Amino acid sequence: MPRLVLASSSKYRAALLARAGIACEAIAPEVDERAVARSGLSPREVAETLACMKAEDVAAKVPDAFVLGGDQLVELDGEILGKPGSFEAALAQLGRLAGKEHRLVTAIALRRPSGEIDVEVDVHRLRMRALSREEMERVLLADEPYDCAGSYKIERRGVLLFESIEGRDFTAIEGVPLMALGRLLRAAGFAAP
Repeated sequence: MPRLVLASSSKYRAALLARAGIACEAIAPEVDERAVARSGLSPREVAETLACMKAEDVAAKVPDAFVLGGDQLVELDGEILGKPGSFEAALAQLGRLAGKEHRLVTAIALRRPSGEIDVEVDVHRLRMRALSREEMERVLLADEPYDCAGSYKIERRGVLLFESIEGRDFTAIEGVPLMALGRLLRAAGFAAP
């Protein structure tokens, strides 16, 4: 069976792949995400570029492996919102998202040992309901989503913040669109269901 390496330090992506029975090892990539985010590319292009850059970076260390890179970002009115990093920043971010629709862009890139890269992008439209400060604080203190794009964990209490979610593959919201990944892995010769 081919070797699969996840180019990520995200415990969420690793857990999602493990839950789906996709065996892989993880190696953290070294990529300047902020520079790409400031490059003037569209949010979709930023996510695609970063997913590819992460896969390429790790592939240089394990050239015989298939390498999966990924990136996820939140876009609100054309602006990319980063991971908040703290309670205060997350509270401010939720305040901006409350009562509005935003897009969650999730890109994956599977780099083959031959150097070919297959890319899939999943975009969800999420409408957050109007929120009181107390509601936002409760969810933040319970879920601690300070390392999550959008300042929420959809797989936990964060789902209660929303009125509607539209997209193709709900697993993309957690970090990896598993239906798309399954297609990529099957095409690459993996025994993915």
